Amino acid sequence: MSTKKTLNVTWLGEQRYLGVSESGHQLLIDNSPVKVGVSPMEALLGALATCTAYDVVEIMKKRRTPLASYRIEVEGERADTDPKRYTRITVRHIAAGEGVTAEALSKAAHLSHEKYCSVAASLNSEIVVEAELAGEPAAS
Repeated sequence: MSTKKTLNVTWLGEQRYLGVSESGHQLLIDNSPVKVGVSPMEALLGALATCTAYDVVEIMKKRRTPLASYRIEVEGERADTDPKRYTRITVRHIAAGEGVTAEALSKAAHLSHEKYCSVAASLNSEIVVEAELAGEPAAS
């Protein structure tokens, strides 16, 4: 049985959108000239970074080397032509803590990227995306 997630997105004007999750949490996506939120492509980088961060923190805790500080720098290189997809994403893990070694952090990061992070797995796979129309178009 598969699990479904939904996000309802409402246009706020210009190129600004409000996404609301099933649990009621909000995400502001903004590609307007004067931005007050992240762009869709920045949101994708953020989803990857937070997904792998969750895994790494949990893996390190289970290995009894909890992190005292941790951050991720994520950088995406985009194609020059439409649809200007990411062609390369670099995820840099920066962490410290008592007993935390570069080797242990590297193993945790690789486990996340190769086995646990659903966002990374989604980026590495063929995803079926279907466009559907709902409701009646306005008469012109």
